[in-house]
Amino acid sequence: MAKVNKYTVLLERDVDGWVVAKVPAIPGCYTQGKDVTQALARIREAIELCLTTEKRILSNEFIGVQQVEV
Repeated sequence: MAKVNKYTVLLERDVDGWVVAKVPAIPGCYTQGKDVTQALARIREAIELCLTTEKRILSNEFIGVQQVEV
């Protein structure tokens, strides 16, 4: 059985309405989709591609997201 790794994926909607997905643990690993479902499917492909190109994986642990008013 193949080892399964989990990665935190951040999702944001850009000004044109596209969903941008990025993986903070893998520098340069990001993609976009018309909706969340498409963005998540594409980020899985992007992660696999990034891992085959031997990108450096950071060991930071994701602990949360906060909004701050200024």
